[in-house]
Amino acid sequence: MASHFPINHHLRPLYRLLSAVAGLYMLVFGVVGFVQTSGAPFFTRDETAWALGLRTNPAFAVLSIIAGVVVLGANVIGRNIAHQINQLAGIVLTIVGMGSLAVMQTEANIFAFSMVNVIVTFILAGVVGTASLYDRVGSTTAEEHHHAHA
Repeated sequence: MASHFPINHHLRPLYRLLSAVAGLYMLVFGVVGFVQTSGAPFFTRDETAWALGLRTNPAFAVLSIIAGVVVLGANVIGRNIAHQINQLAGIVLTIVGMGSLAVMQTEANIFAFSMVNVIVTFILAGVVGTASLYDRVGSTTAEEHHHAHA
């Protein structure tokens, strides 16, 4: 499957930037959410806990900080680390969005997700996942070899 990803795509810097912005958003949201919910129970589902337009609790804020640091860090580092992390983050965010959608109105909604959270999670998954399709790097000989077998 990896052979189908373009190598050294000319818009790679733009896709890395977009993915880094998504990671920065996750990080800032997590920090603001953690400050907004300080003192609250870790898995509270209190509907008054909001940060940057999304419902949150300390658990979701901490996970957002971790995800933001990983995605932002990988895209600052670049190389194929960004490609692999973006690909994994796109998949994980899609699964989180689907799972949160499934449990939103139940006691299993431990991260206090609302519909807005699900939509933003899918948007972030789309941005980061799309970036992973075009941010692969390699030598020009690898690129020529790829085109020769395409």
